[in-house]
Amino acid sequence: MPFLFVGHGSPMNAIEDNEFSQRWKQMGQEIPRPKAVICVSAHWLTNGLFITAMNQPKTIHDFGGFPKELFNTQYPAPGNPQLAGETKQLLQPFQAELDHDWGLDHGTWSVVKNMYPDADIPVLQLSINYSKPASYHYEIGKYLGSLRKKGVLIIGSGNMVHNLGMIGAPPGQSFSFDHINQEFGYDWALEINGLFKKFIQERNHQALINYNSIHKSIAYAIPSPDHYFPLLYALGMQEQNDDAFIFNDKAIAGSLTMTSVKFG
Repeated sequence: MPFLFVGHGSPMNAIEDNEFSQRWKQMGQEIPRPKAVICVSAHWLTNGLFITAMNQPKTIHDFGGFPKELFNTQYPAPGNPQLAGETKQLLQPFQAELDHDWGLDHGTWSVVKNMYPDADIPVLQLSINYSKPASYHYEIGKYLGSLRKKGVLIIGSGNMVHNLGMIGAPPGQSFSFDHINQEFGYDWALEINGLFKKFIQERNHQALINYNSIHKSIAYAIPSPDHYFPLLYALGMQEQNDDAFIFNDKAIAGSLTMTSVKFG
């Protein structure tokens, strides 16, 4: 199986028909149909490492201020306790544990719902052990890669550049969450996102692991690493013959980038 890093952006992408959701739908048709999906979402941060292991994960609406239609949306994909157990064993060096409480947050279901709208493919989430450094998340990716041979699609879901505190609109316009997907990026956001893409294409994983030192404005792009860490899981899985294909390569609201990568 190939594997993905997806810039997921606004939860509204789950129900809106826009260029990002359309590309996710297309991606679901382009790649081989997986036997299961494991997603590393920026929105499940834990102390320790956990994999969801329930038969029927709940749809988590982990956001506020959005239309009722979004809160009413469900994504009833099954889980796969057997695969969860296998993943726990695979990640034994990281002391992974099974989880029966979480479910699927919007970092997962907003993307996977567009890729597989019938909700007939098992979906699991792997948590981000937020107490650990970037190199730890990259190393986990190396272990996860073996699941590709079993037909498992692994997705890292976040945003390379993600600063909600600095979102805005082009000069002369006022910002509205109704138009958050308007294409616009601050100079520093475009420059840093360009560096990320350059390092991905060059397979310069070390620079991306040591992201704090690559640009003077990196603290604007990554004020906290929750949305960046999912990229490192994907990079850790990359093997010699896995080329990187960039898609949804847009900056929105000034300080967010939807830039995504298909590997393999």
